[in-house]
Amino acid sequence: MDEKQVDEERVAALRAGLETVHARIDAACAAAGRDPRDVHLVVVTKTFPAADVRALAGLGVRDVGESRDQEAAAKAAELADLDLRWHFVGRLQTNKAASVASYAAWVHSVDRVRLVPALARGAERAGRTLEVLVQVGLDTDPAEAARRGGVAPAGVAALAEAVASEPRLRLRGVMGVAPRRGPARPAFERLVRIGAQLRQVYPGASAVSAGMSGDLEDAVAAGATHLRVGSAVLGSRPPLQ
Repeated sequence: MDEKQVDEERVAALRAGLETVHARIDAACAAAGRDPRDVHLVVVTKTFPAADVRALAGLGVRDVGESRDQEAAAKAAELADLDLRWHFVGRLQTNKAASVASYAAWVHSVDRVRLVPALARGAERAGRTLEVLVQVGLDTDPAEAARRGGVAPAGVAALAEAVASEPRLRLRGVMGVAPRRGPARPAFERLVRIGAQLRQVYPGASAVSAGMSGDLEDAVAAGATHLRVGSAVLGSRPPLQ
């Protein structure tokens, strides 16, 4: 089997994955009485090669998510000829913030105040403005909460104020990851309520990033505006290198 045939098979698989996910989103929106145009798909390509991202771009994907800076920076550089909007969705380290600010259009995972000036400095050096989401912790188990990140609901206001005070950062809303234990939908509904409270102070903070391959229907039903979907489009993830 030659390389061209393998590539064509991969593109066909990616097309099928995209079609399936879009059909799920459409059905979830119909059930919730929502307009599918109000729900944005971010295809999370972590651990998949740049070739897959290029193929996805050829299928109309523009919003691409990554969670590790080293991998994301390399892909962004390799694919600089494409009109892509990079979303950083993983836990962010302060010492990686400047690098992320150089290529990411959206940063979904700001969960502590000390990240804010580091991101702002990186954006200033790169001459860019970043769209920022406050990651809210939805786990009730303290150990899980510490491992997965996210500011406690009581800390959202102070973190949002820190983001909004930086000229190079634009506060766009909230992000959350469903807890490992318990149903996703109540957690997403809490996130949407927190987002609504934030929007009373910052009207432009209208985005709610929630839902992945296994729980996107719950996210749509709760009111999410951005879905972070990987394996349902790309298939099982290759092992981390």
